[in-house]
Amino acid sequence: MGVEESLEQATSDASLRHALEVSNKIEQKIAEDPSEFRVLTGDRPTGNLHLGHYFGSLRNRVTLQRRGVETWLVIADFQVITDRDGTGPLTERVHSLATDYLAVGLDPEKSVIFTHSAIPALNELMLPFLSVVTDSELYRNPTVKAEHEATGGRPMSGLLLTYPVHQAADILFCKANLVPVGKDQLPHLEQARVIADRFEARYGHPAGTDEPVFPRPQALLSGGASILGLDGQKMSKSRGNTIELKMTADETAKRLKKAVTDSERHITYDPENRPEVSNLVLMTAFALDRDPVELAEEIGDGGSGTLKKMATEALNEMLAPIRARRAELEADPGYIEGIIKRGNEIANERANETLREVRAAMNMNY
Repeated sequence: MGVEESLEQATSDASLRHALEVSNKIEQKIAEDPSEFRVLTGDRPTGNLHLGHYFGSLRNRVTLQRRGVETWLVIADFQVITDRDGTGPLTERVHSLATDYLAVGLDPEKSVIFTHSAIPALNELMLPFLSVVTDSELYRNPTVKAEHEATGGRPMSGLLLTYPVHQAADILFCKANLVPVGKDQLPHLEQARVIADRFEARYGHPAGTDEPVFPRPQALLSGGASILGLDGQKMSKSRGNTIELKMTADETAKRLKKAVTDSERHITYDPENRPEVSNLVLMTAFALDRDPVELAEEIGDGGSGTLKKMATEALNEMLAPIRARRAELEADPGYIEGIIKRGNEIANERANETLREVRAAMNMNY
């Protein structure tokens, strides 16, 4: 590792430690008074949600909501075309995403579920936001780099380059002050904070107020684990290595039966040296709310057959009430459409008010 790489790593480690400290303090504040916080989170509707989403973020969202934190969920439909030539069956996927949100336990009376393409004022914020960032900042943003690498080297679109700015608009339009993220997503949240700070420094406050237009959103580091796909690679909708929340019990069993393991019979939990086996152990442990090391020791010489059988039973039992609720929701598509329509109305009202404040700060009230 060279000197520059060492310095960059040291800076990254220091930033992560600071983020952990802040996140821990926020957890304490939520316990004391959840009304202080508004969370913004969401997903791109590029396919059906799967266990990676559930263990990585969805369960945590439900927990935050039950703790009393106001929750805004963006279905990021415009961001589908950042790295694609078309939208695909977008209406179906948007409805499926909203259905999954409700099926896992998110309460539509306590959440605002909206599609950001339906919020014109949110997207108009891209213009003033782009005026306070530089192209070099965007090119070196880790989120942009990662997304571009995932496209296989195709030319970068302007929308992909400005992806972090669009995410900042999603966060700041509703004045969210808390965003659940993994450590890899910290840079994009930092970009939102930079935009909020620079907007205030350049344009000031709306006349007659001392308050900045935008809060500085903080990261709530997710405790959700990163789950691999059934082939040992990154869990991805496009790889077909997932267990989708909408799959039947039989479909789940078939997928798990084909899951990659290794040639060693004795089951251990060793993510570094036995990632495929350990991944199955971890998913099973999560489903059973057990320690993965103890679970692996219990299976021991039972081998991959016993592990897959236990995983199938545990995951299907955990998913059963979600699937039952999903079936009820799918039988009433008008209800899902109504939830999205209501969320879009609330989001538009909030976005229009924020845009009025932005125009006032920029002396554009005419």
